[in-house]
Amino acid sequence: MENIVYFDLETQKTFDEVGGRAHMHKLRLSVGVTYSSADNDFHRYTEDTVADLIAELKSADLIVGFNQLGFDYPVLGAYTQDNLSLLPNVDMLDHLHRRLGFRVSLDNLAAATLGTGKSADGLQAVRWWREGDMDNLFAYCEKDVEVTRRLFEFGRKNRYVMFRDKRYKVQQVQVSW
Repeated sequence: MENIVYFDLETQKTFDEVGGRAHMHKLRLSVGVTYSSADNDFHRYTEDTVADLIAELKSADLIVGFNQLGFDYPVLGAYTQDNLSLLPNVDMLDHLHRRLGFRVSLDNLAAATLGTGKSADGLQAVRWWREGDMDNLFAYCEKDVEVTRRLFEFGRKNRYVMFRDKRYKVQQVQVSW
C-alpha cells in the first residue's frame, strides 16, 4: 500500500518581519500537520518535534502539498540539511502554475472544485501563534491538509480540478497527479 503523506505548515513570523521571501528559513515553524494514508490519521508537530515531521516526510512514498516546494520546504530548511525537494513530491500549486502560467490559490481551487474553502489565512495563523491559541492554529492547519487531500484525490480520480478566473467564471484545468 502506498503511503501518501499530505502536508502543510504554519509559521511564527511574517515575510515583513524576516526581510522578505529571500529569508523564508527565518520564518520558523509554528505548527505542521500531516495526514498519512498509511494510518488514515492526522499527525501534529511543533518546532520541538520538527525532526519527527521531517522523518515522516522522508518515509513517505509520496508527499502531497500546496506550495511545499516554494514555501514549506524553504521554511523547513532551517531545521535540516536534507534537500526535501528531492523526495517524491506532488506540489499542486507548482503543477497548476506550470499548466496555467499563473498561480491559483488553494481557497479558490477548493471553493470551485469541492464547494468548501479555507477557514482562515496565514496572517491569522501567525496571530494565533502569538496569542498561544494552539487549538485554533492546529485546527486551521489540519483543515488545509484535509482540503489539500480532498483536492488531490478529486484531481487524481477525475483528471481535472476547477477554479474561478478573474471574471469569477468557473474553469477546468486538466491535472496528471
